[in-house]
Amino acid sequence: MPRARRAEPPASAHALLQLMWLASPALPVGGFSYSEGLEAAVEAGLVQGEVQAGAWLRDQLRLSLARSDLAVVAKAFKAWARGDLAHIAELNAWVTATRETAELRQQTAQTGRSMVEWLKNRKDTPEQPPDPRVAQLKALAPAPTWPVAFALAAQQTGAPLRAALLSFAFGWAENMVQAALKAVPLGQGAGQRILAALVDEIPAAVDHAAALPDSERQAFTPMLAILSAQHETQYSRLFRS
Repeated sequence: MPRARRAEPPASAHALLQLMWLASPALPVGGFSYSEGLEAAVEAGLVQGEVQAGAWLRDQLRLSLARSDLAVVAKAFKAWARGDLAHIAELNAWVTATRETAELRQQTAQTGRSMVEWLKNRKDTPEQPPDPRVAQLKALAPAPTWPVAFALAAQQTGAPLRAALLSFAFGWAENMVQAALKAVPLGQGAGQRILAALVDEIPAAVDHAAALPDSERQAFTPMLAILSAQHETQYSRLFRS
């Protein structure tokens, strides 16, 4: 018979608040300035209105985030915990290599570097001395990527892995819904309905990503790559990707 999965201990109130902070659009990493190809999809007529925007983001959650970035966060979270810098470097290189356009590479590098600066500038206390892993994150070449950087920040909170993955996914969802509000455009009510639908699907995406072995991780979204490349030369745009 299959072995039952051991339940993770609940996150403390302090850890939950830290994860909420990491998921917030107010975190100064610039995530709000990217649409990840959504603006180009609107320009191409592929996303028009609430129904298509919601379907687009749910597909992106299932086909892209759950198979790639969320899975990287899961592996990097554990690697940071055990001090496995070789695996961290491999994961970081994989993220860089699978960004198929200049804009997508710029996004993961810029937000990764910004997370390094945020971690460096946090006020240290006797109970929380400087973490040497932040310097190790900064040293990753060609740049620290966003999933690997987020994994370290989440690992520092002391929260369990699943809670960290939920935080990462919700932060992505909220940023993307805000992008849809501006790019489609949509009203606040429509944005909340799209976010609610994403929230319903995030737990399954998180569980899939957490169980995904390295050999099955993938970043194969050709339409997204084409739209991202088109966005680089789009005449009028609000977002950096």
